[in-house]
Amino acid sequence: MKSVYNNLILNPLSGNLRDDIYNFLVINGCPKTAEHCVRVGKEARKIAEKYDANKDSAEIAGYLHDISAVFSNDVRIQVSLDLGIEVLPEEETFPMIIHQKISKEMARDLFNIKDNEILNAIGCHTTLKRNSTLLDKVLFVADKIEWDQSGKPPYLDQITQQLDHSLNHAAFEYINFLWKQRESLRVIHPWLRDAYYYLKEMVH
Repeated sequence: MKSVYNNLILNPLSGNLRDDIYNFLVINGCPKTAEHCVRVGKEARKIAEKYDANKDSAEIAGYLHDISAVFSNDVRIQVSLDLGIEVLPEEETFPMIIHQKISKEMARDLFNIKDNEILNAIGCHTTLKRNSTLLDKVLFVADKIEWDQSGKPPYLDQITQQLDHSLNHAAFEYINFLWKQRESLRVIHPWLRDAYYYLKEMVH
């Protein structure tokens, strides 16, 4: 076990991934994230069904995508370095964004996820990236629909509408929503910028 995980409470895995992740987050002080992850897993499965993606993989990725919430923003850069994750300047400025990469490592290290497609989807679920896979986009959209804030997402109706059109349209809808306010964002992650231009070409 990597020393970076030493302060976490880890129960033995039961074989029921949803319960294991839920309990892990609750026991480590993140009950709201636990609820969010269960909802995203359910939504990801639904979207996967609609677009012929692997439903089980989508659900697993949804459950695991935010498990790094157990590490607060002020330690995330150090945790990333300890895990051997490349830290981009934008992530150093705004450590919240690097949680996607930490979740990917934790899914592998703590929950024995070996499937690279699932791990990679977890690793880009906040920003997406260029040449994203079907599963990447399923998780990305599910996370935005079942967002972790209170109230209704301001873009929800538009994303839901675009989801009937195509998965690319739904993913682009959210990225475009951010892009329009890019002047006021703390940082623009290079992966998000890449995803914007990549999807813009596909939907127009």
